[in-house]
Amino acid sequence: MRPVTRYTPVAIVLHWLLALAIVGAFGVGLYMTDLPFSPTRLKLYNWHKWAGVTILALSALRLLWRLTHRPPADLPMPAWQARAAHLTHNLLYVLFFAVPLAGWAYSSAAGFPIVWFGVLPLPDFVPKDQDLAETFKMLHKFAAYGLALLVLAHVGGALKHHFIDRDGLVARMLPGRP
Repeated sequence: MRPVTRYTPVAIVLHWLLALAIVGAFGVGLYMTDLPFSPTRLKLYNWHKWAGVTILALSALRLLWRLTHRPPADLPMPAWQARAAHLTHNLLYVLFFAVPLAGWAYSSAAGFPIVWFGVLPLPDFVPKDQDLAETFKMLHKFAAYGLALLVLAHVGGALKHHFIDRDGLVARMLPGRP
């Protein structure tokens, strides 16, 4: 049996969809918080919530796919780099779930239910409580910044492998033919 050298097409699509959704949600989140109260701000908050729920769903699909499909073998690299890569990936997965769940809890505790794409009302899973809302707001914010830092580290590592090591690591996750 040949060793797996690339991620599956499904894994590649989920990777890039999740990457775009996370970058977009983070950008909208940064922008909307500084806006004065207005219809635009309310619209952006809804878009941000919809993106968060979508990220949560994509993360669940991605984790399920990852648990049922073997990834390519690690490329030869120093042991510390392999450990750092595995730690970064594991923390990314944790934050893929923690950030949107903390945002959902914040929204629930603040008394602003989420209606996904204006169609599907999601249940509040924490009681309405302003102190709890502030706690979840800070947790969501710091977890989102942590996720952003890990995404930057992930991209930095990929760029290092592509431009310095030239080891083909990045090609394993690019769409298209190998």
